[in-house]
Amino acid sequence: MAHNFATNRTIQILSAAENGKYGILAQTCYDAHCVIGLVRAAERNHSPAILQLFPVTLAYGKGPFLAFCLQAAHSASVPIAVHLDHATDPEHIELALSLAEQGIAFDSIMVDASHAETDEENIAIARPYVERAAKCGVAVEVELGRLEGGEAGLRMISDAKLTDPSKATAFIDGTGAIILAPSIGNLHGSYINPPNFRQDILKALHETFAGRVPLCLHGTDELPDELFVECIENGISKINVNSWGRDPYAKALAKALQTKPFPDAVEEATEVFAEVCDRFMKLFGSAGKA
Repeated sequence: MAHNFATNRTIQILSAAENGKYGILAQTCYDAHCVIGLVRAAERNHSPAILQLFPVTLAYGKGPFLAFCLQAAHSASVPIAVHLDHATDPEHIELALSLAEQGIAFDSIMVDASHAETDEENIAIARPYVERAAKCGVAVEVELGRLEGGEAGLRMISDAKLTDPSKATAFIDGTGAIILAPSIGNLHGSYINPPNFRQDILKALHETFAGRVPLCLHGTDELPDELFVECIENGISKINVNSWGRDPYAKALAKALQTKPFPDAVEEATEVFAEVCDRFMKLFGSAGKA
């Protein structure tokens, strides 16, 4: 693929993180308040960040909401990229790519074909989208293996497959993608037992792709701090976070709306969301890196 991703915002942020051995908070945002909270936290922590949207949020707000997210992220005083997470359904990928072709482009999108039966089928689904995205300068993340579970508006997966590092190069070359989300025992949703992450898979992937393909950790609900730190040490640079921020934000907003004027309730809830982002930026080591 001809496009040079050296100027792509997501890749610049993740490459710097990989070189500096810190992690980047990729926080799912559901509305404008979350967006403002994430940007606020990134600026006051002097931290790079990634603003993530789920396909359901994109489908709801479409071009105008994406344009707002891009404006908020790209006009911040620190590097912030905008990423579409888990685009599985063709209509969501189509919406993202058609907006990109109109000049309202995500910095990166995840083309999630991990529901495919085989790696070959995954590659066949992802590759045409990757090529089309590249023409608009949009970097693509793919998942090798399959994570169990499901998140808001995402399909439920009940048959996990661990990533085989020996197949990773062929998979990345086959799809043409630039960011890899491995399956190492992580899952979407709540962990029933303490997670047992296969750090050996991470280490092998980082050895293969260091400096070329950033690695992304999905399935981070309820993880202990030390596990985040260990994953970053072993090569993870993008860390997807969803409910850690969403749930306290929703709770704070619902509670404050009962007793306070609307703007005050919004401010209180935005700050709750921003404080979750603060904590992760410090934990992941990205604070002070922008």
